[in-house]
Amino acid sequence: MHSRLPRLLALLVALLLAPLLLTACGSSDDDGSGTTAAAGSTTAADAPPQEAEVTVALDWTPNTNHTGVYVAEAQGFYARQGIKLKLIPYASTAPEQLVGAGKADVGFGYQAGIAYARAAGSDVVGIFAPFVRGAYAITVAADRDDIASPRDLDGKTYAGFGTPDEGPELRYVIQQDGGRGDFKSVALSTAAYDAVYARRADFTISVLTWEGVQARLVDKPFKSFDLEQYGFPRQYSTELVASGRWLAANGDVARRFLAATQEGYAYAAAHPDEAASILLAANRQALKDPALVEQSQQLLTDGGYFADDTTQIGVQDGEVWRRYGEFLYSNGLLADGDGKKLTAEPDWSAYFTNDYLPGGAQ
Repeated sequence: MHSRLPRLLALLVALLLAPLLLTACGSSDDDGSGTTAAAGSTTAADAPPQEAEVTVALDWTPNTNHTGVYVAEAQGFYARQGIKLKLIPYASTAPEQLVGAGKADVGFGYQAGIAYARAAGSDVVGIFAPFVRGAYAITVAADRDDIASPRDLDGKTYAGFGTPDEGPELRYVIQQDGGRGDFKSVALSTAAYDAVYARRADFTISVLTWEGVQARLVDKPFKSFDLEQYGFPRQYSTELVASGRWLAANGDVARRFLAATQEGYAYAAAHPDEAASILLAANRQALKDPALVEQSQQLLTDGGYFADDTTQIGVQDGEVWRRYGEFLYSNGLLADGDGKKLTAEPDWSAYFTNDYLPGGAQ
């Protein structure tokens, strides 16, 4: 699974060929964090809510990034909130594009995808971050004794997907480790672990919570370098995204949907074995490797990807948006609807909201 890259290509093509010139949605400006108090969600003491369908676009084949939604459906959390869930399988259109065009109510996106789309004029905003940190890492074959840290990647060959943020991201990390940031790039056409073990490339970027587990299971383990350990800004590699229009018209539905979704991810964090079983049972045709799903789900819990006891699951941090957004802007990666690079840094508090989480933002 490397869902951010093919879906980003689809999103960039869509933005270049058919810019979505839609009105940007409003956001909180009380403290620059994108967070304000919101009305509470439905409780057992309230009258039963009127049923509402919410369509959710997946960003890839079902995987452990999505488990909380499947758990919320299987455990009746959506039903209790009066939400009828409809999942849209991933095809070739980025969820950010579907949501911005009104073809889906909510989609599984990620921070950079939201930033690219909104900068280009699409009416999208991040509404829920299941994990507090990204799962991306620079990876090499575990038997590469000549590569001990990112600075050793100078002059090596990177297997990637040609998306605009890869080069600046890698150069940043290599230079922070004392290297020059000079490397060659080739297109990745096989699984990441196959490419680096066959020596068609020396390194790549992988999703540790899926590809890292997968590589270990096929006895081709990675040596990995966590981007954040070398000063790279934290990023949300998975986010739920909605449009400002849908939120304005369906605020109560959005709150009920997120209350159930938050409950689903909290349950998955506390019960990884059961959560993995639920995901597998719902996707028997798509998920053929139970060990991959089970170990990935366990890693999400044990690896500190979920929020701790002091923070609600789903809450987005304004500082994460500011620092990673600043990286995208300063490297000239954001363009408007005409394809021209932005000349002023965006107000990042407009790119996300915590307003629709239970009880408002924490």
